Amino acid sequence: MVFDRATVAYDRVPVLENVHGTVESGRTVAVIGPDGAGKSTLMKALLGLAPVVSGSVTVLGCPPMQARRRVAYVPQVDALGPDPQVTVAQAVLMGRYRSLGWVRQPTRTDRAIAARALETVGLTHRAGDRFETLPGGQRQRVLLARAIAQQPHLLLLDEPFDGVDVLSQQALLSALAAVRSAGTSVMMSTHDLALAHLTCDSVWLLNRRQLGSGPAAATLTPEKLRTTYHGGGPQHLPHHRPRHHPSRHRAE
Repeated sequence: MVFDRATVAYDRVPVLENVHGTVESGRTVAVIGPDGAGKSTLMKALLGLAPVVSGSVTVLGCPPMQARRRVAYVPQVDALGPDPQVTVAQAVLMGRYRSLGWVRQPTRTDRAIAARALETVGLTHRAGDRFETLPGGQRQRVLLARAIAQQPHLLLLDEPFDGVDVLSQQALLSALAAVRSAGTSVMMSTHDLALAHLTCDSVWLLNRRQLGSGPAAATLTPEKLRTTYHGGGPQHLPHHRPRHHPSRHRAE
C-alpha cells in the first residue's frame, strides 16, 4: 500500500492533503489525530470510496477499486454491525459472501474458514448466540473475525479498541498478531498512544494533512503531538495511560 503525495477532496474541497508513506506486508501502521483530522477519509481512499485529486494511492499494486476484494474494513462497533438477529457464526460467515457472489451458497470450506476466524478471536463458544446479545467488546471481536474470514491482504480498523474490556482487548491483540504473521498489512486509527507504541511498526500523524510519520518512539513526541492536535499550542495532549500486557513484543 502506497500513498504518494496524495490529496483527497470532496466536491473539489481538499479534506486531506499531501499524505505520503508505505505499508509493507505484515506491518502495522497507527493513524493518530484529533476527530475530524481525516483518518476515516484516509481509509475511504484505500477502499476507493474517496476521490484522490492529486498524487496517487496504490493498494496491493493497483488502484484501490481494483483491490477491494483483498481489503477488509472493521468499523467501530457502534457504527456498523451485522443484522442483530443473526447468530455469531452467521455474522462471521458474512465475511465469505464477497468471494461467493450472489448465487453460490457457502461451502464446507467457507464454513471452516469462518470457524477458524471465530476461533482466532476466542469466541468459538459463542458461535450459536445471537449477535445482539453480546457485549460491545465481543461484538468488536466478531466484526474482526468477519474481516479475517475474508482472508484480506490489507486490514483497515477504525478505533478497534475504543471502549472494549481488557479481555476483549487482549483477544483482539492476539488475533491481530496472527493476522500479521500471515502477511496481512494492518492500518488502524486510534487515540491510544500507549497502544500505538505497543502494537504498531510505525505511526502516521494526521490533521487534515500529514504532520509526521515513522517509528512510534520517534513520532509520538510531545512536540509533534502538540502540533498535530493543537497546532503547537499548550493544550492537553491525548492521555498516554500505561497498559498491562503480557508481552512487550506486540502480543505475538
